[in-house]
Amino acid sequence: MSAQKDTDGRDRILRAAARLIAESGGEPVSTRAVCAAAGVGAPTLYHHFGDKQGLLDAVAAHGLEEYLASKRAQPATGDPVDDLRHGWDLHVEFGMSHPAVYALIYGSPRTPPAADEAYAILLGLVGAVARAGRLRVPVETAARMIQSAGIGVVLFLVANGDDGGDLSARTREAVLAAVTVPDGSGSAPAPRDTRAASAVALRAALATDPPPGLTPAETTLLTEWLDRLTD
Repeated sequence: MSAQKDTDGRDRILRAAARLIAESGGEPVSTRAVCAAAGVGAPTLYHHFGDKQGLLDAVAAHGLEEYLASKRAQPATGDPVDDLRHGWDLHVEFGMSHPAVYALIYGSPRTPPAADEAYAILLGLVGAVARAGRLRVPVETAARMIQSAGIGVVLFLVANGDDGGDLSARTREAVLAAVTVPDGSGSAPAPRDTRAASAVALRAALATDPPPGLTPAETTLLTEWLDRLTD
């Protein structure tokens, strides 16, 4: 079998699986149905994907690529909190536009490898908020709060119908209010919020560019002290 023919066979199986999953309405899709739709035998499917889970992971990765491309290309607005807003909206838009693929990625306890880059991009956006002194909780905590709330909103809207964005926008703003502090252009944040945001900013800077004069033990001690300030 030539390399081109091998690639064509894999792409045909992938497209057939993606189409059947999109049309299934959430019902399981069998490998037999995928093979029939792609015009291949089961050994060919297993040759390319190993097993059914490997096929589902490949479908998730293929569907997620368009979303990741939009995330990678997302221009900075100059306000890291607004960048988080835009990232949230892109996430919700992707889930509503590709509900079957979204369910493959986020609708079960097992998160496929394709989701790792999406989470890494979110961590980068949250890290920028921290370095700007606008994050009131640790980066990882904020990222998990944002991710879990976003996933919950999308899965709810997919199951119950789009509400025109009102639920998404309200949830987005509630989560951002819980993890960020004002930028200083309006009312001043509470002293504790300012202290926590400063600690988070220093913690983020320490993680990305640790001072060369600190020993590993000193770095660990400083990190633990900064973490306590955010409790």
